[in-house]
This record gives sequence, structure tokens and C-alpha cells, in this order.
Amino acid sequence: MTCTMRLGTVFTEGMEVENKENLETEEKPKMEVEQESKSEESGDLDASKESEKVSFKVVYKKSKIDVVFGLDQSVGALKVHLADIINVPSTMQKIMIKGLAKDEMTLRKVGVVKGSKVMVVGSTLNDVLEVAKKPTAQQLKAAEVEEAAASKEALSEQKVHKKVLDRGKPEDVMPGLKGTKESLPSVPLSGMLNKSGGKVRLTFKLEMDQLWLGTKERTEKLPISQIKAVISEAIKGQEEYHIMALQLGPTEASRYFIYWVPAQYVDCIKEAILGKWNYF
Repeated sequence: MTCTMRLGTVFTEGMEVENKENLETEEKPKMEVEQESKSEESGDLDASKESEKVSFKVVYKKSKIDVVFGLDQSVGALKVHLADIINVPSTMQKIMIKGLAKDEMTLRKVGVVKGSKVMVVGSTLNDVLEVAKKPTAQQLKAAEVEEAAASKEALSEQKVHKKVLDRGKPEDVMPGLKGTKESLPSVPLSGMLNKSGGKVRLTFKLEMDQLWLGTKERTEKLPISQIKAVISEAIKGQEEYHIMALQLGPTEASRYFIYWVPAQYVDCIKEAILGKWNYF
């Protein structure tokens, strides 16, 4: 009887151990499956985010173009995508989305949503080449003014200008160099005279698109875009200096004359005011 009970007990304990091992074996694959399922779901979410696209309108000149593009792609990638569509190289595009958008920013970061309007500014290579070949209206006007001046008596020989020059070269005028070209100095051009014989200095504030004309009495802050032309002529007998006139209006009466301008700075003054090229 005792042996029978003991055998029954051992048999029961063996069954419990076996059942426990089976349960552990079943639970382990189940946990692994759950983890794999979660990983797959996470991967699917990431892939979904990466492939998320948005439809919006690109406005270029008078054209409106429907575009579908990845929200998490960069502005630089959008430029490359648009290059063939609008025929403007990506490097010559400026994209405006609530201000100028930087190339490294994503469309999501700059706030593009469904139906947004994205402005593109830029010129085709053909446009740039045409501008480079053709003189602008401003350049043509400057050429006309210079030709008209050349056909008349030399400025330094005219009575109104000779009156200023006869006072002699100012002691504090900057040294002049004939037959050479130099960049504008980092300090204002000073020591020159205006038509009334008063001292005048030129300060270029290119970041503000202004030219400051300073005299003893006051400083005039002229928008560079309002200067129609610049003419200059070497002073006879002292060609290392020029007489220069800034065309501020449509007639000769609206010229602002400056005397004893160092010759080496004349070309750079004209370039700073009139510019070399107009790209856009």
C-alpha cells in the first residue's frame, strides 16, 4: 500500500515537472513572436513616415504646378526635382516657404502641408546669358551721358568747375594714382570738394544699398538705386585725380559734382553704384 502511494506520488510529481516544462517551452516562442511583431510594427511606422508624401502647388513666375513630394525630404532635394520641370538649375533656385527656405531643411520642418503654396524664384541659364549680352537701360543711359559730356568742353576747363579747381588741391586729399585700378578702401573716401568748395566724403553702405555723402553740415544718405548714372573726367594737368558727377535726376542740373576723386578708385565707385550684372 505504501509503495503504491509512493509510486503514485512520484508519478504525479513527474507529470507536474513535465507540464511545467511544456508551459515554459510554449511561452518562450510566444514572447519571441510578440517581440518580432512589435519590431515589424515599428519598422512599418518608420517606413510609413519616410514614405509620407504631401501635395502642394509650386508657383514659378505665372505658372502654378501641382507637386507631390516626400514630407521628410529636404528643400535641396525639391530643387533638384523641380530643375527639369521649370528649366531652372537647382543652384539658381530660391524657394520661399514662410521666408527663404534652407536646403538642408525638410518640407515638414518648414511647414509644408496639403495645399500649401511654395514660391520659386530663379532665372534660366538662357535668361542669364541674355542679360549678360545686353546692356541694361541704366548702362545705356550712363553711356549716353558720358558721350554727351565728351562732346562738350572738358569739365576741368569749364568756368563753373575751374572756379573750384583754382583753389588748389586740398591738403588732406587721398593720394591719386594714374593708370591703375584699386578696390575701394575700408575707410570713407575723404578730402574731396563739392561744387560749393566744401569738404565732402563718400561712405559706401552696400549692405544697406546706400551711399552716404558727408559734409561739414550734414550727411545725405542716398539710395544707390536712385543714382541714375556716374560720369567722370580726369582733371587736365593732374590726371591722377578726376571730377565726378552723380546723376540724381533727369537733367544736368540734378548732377552732384565731386572734385579731386583719386583716379584709382573711379572704376570701383562706378561698379559699386551701377553694378556689373543684373541676374534677376
